[in-house]
Amino acid sequence: MTPLSITDLFTIGIGPSSSHTVGPMRAAHAFATMLEEEGIAPERVLCDLYGSLSLTGRGHAADVAILLGLSGATPEGVDPDAVTAMVAAIHADCSIDLAGKYPIAFDPARDIVFHPGFLPGHPNAMAFTAVLADGSRIVRRYHSIGGGAIRAEGETPPRLNLTLPHPFTSGAELLTICTDTRQSIAEIVAANESAWRAEAETVGFLDAVRSAMLASIDRGCTGSGELPGGLRVQRRARAIREKLLERGPRSDPSVVFEWVSLWALAVNEENAAGGRVVTAPTNGAAGVIPAVLKYYETFVHGSTRAGAHTLLMTAAAIGFLYKQNASISAAEMGCQGEVGVACSMAAAGLAAALGATPAQVENAAEIGMEHNLGLTCDPIGGLVQIPCIERNTMGAIKAINAAYLALHGDGRHIVSLDQVIETMRQTGEDIKSQYKETSQGGLAVNVVEC
Repeated sequence: MTPLSITDLFTIGIGPSSSHTVGPMRAAHAFATMLEEEGIAPERVLCDLYGSLSLTGRGHAADVAILLGLSGATPEGVDPDAVTAMVAAIHADCSIDLAGKYPIAFDPARDIVFHPGFLPGHPNAMAFTAVLADGSRIVRRYHSIGGGAIRAEGETPPRLNLTLPHPFTSGAELLTICTDTRQSIAEIVAANESAWRAEAETVGFLDAVRSAMLASIDRGCTGSGELPGGLRVQRRARAIREKLLERGPRSDPSVVFEWVSLWALAVNEENAAGGRVVTAPTNGAAGVIPAVLKYYETFVHGSTRAGAHTLLMTAAAIGFLYKQNASISAAEMGCQGEVGVACSMAAAGLAAALGATPAQVENAAEIGMEHNLGLTCDPIGGLVQIPCIERNTMGAIKAINAAYLALHGDGRHIVSLDQVIETMRQTGEDIKSQYKETSQGGLAVNVVEC
């Protein structure tokens, strides 16, 4: 099994969707880069989207992402404030600067085609075609497999000349390693990350992720107006924050979960607006871990930078298990694979930052998922807005609850994390396709779009 790094779980990109925006942008960028590196100068480039990418692609800005990726932009590097002008220019000129280097004719209305049918291999499939001067064609297919990661069809992942000091593929293995080495889960992850890069680089990456998460909260709390997409959803975070500040300090315990809910809401409103967020582990669930991290730093006495690192590394360890043994793609698992996984990761991370034992951390992660099993993905209008934004607030609160429940125990419990991950996988396979990011069932068909 291919080893994973914290950089596979946390990436800084733009909204609104990791699988439908970030993934297609990376695929389009990879295709344009391949053509450039091989010295191929096509006369036209075509893109075909299938399955979930097609059914909710417009609402998730997949078409915008493809234009950006073909132009040479990356999720990490593109300026969210420049996207509208870049896309408008392509539409106006019916031309695109492929890989940012040379212009070719490109009409988005003609050259990006949405096919509602599913292809074998993955529900998020796309194909790019380069049409050459002699009429021949070069075709590459990609799958967007969740969290912004892509996989080229038919390509074998490169073998990594990498040996982790503490490899693990299950929660049981991870707990055994912790017992044998007398180390915490975060320390195990840190040791494994040392196989990828120097310790200082890992610390720098964690600091960058933390800063980006907190910055997305701050931006979300200052934004106002209507979210794009046609549902006419108004941003609420700014007004809620102003009301909370007006009320001032209170002993009412509700103030804690009101702030936590606000922080998660702010991130996902920013995500829905196409702003910069951290996939954690996806964009649709981008608000859960930042809100729990902000809770730790704001409400936990004695919180430290090291504690924030512990939270993030522990959360990543749990995320590895879901990626390796199930999926974090809503198109495969429903929202249990996004908000459910984020809740599980955040619960484990917070428990660790609060001093939990590895067994208690594993328990927190299990609780976080157990009460998200069966969560469907049925976004209204194919937009990452309803119920996605509020669902992140619920995930954050549930994660905090799970962490404290685990801390009240000694780590012994009936259902293991491995068992709940396998249950999530089986449940995801059993969920009908209309409830897995297709907008063909649930709220998406029972609520009339405004």
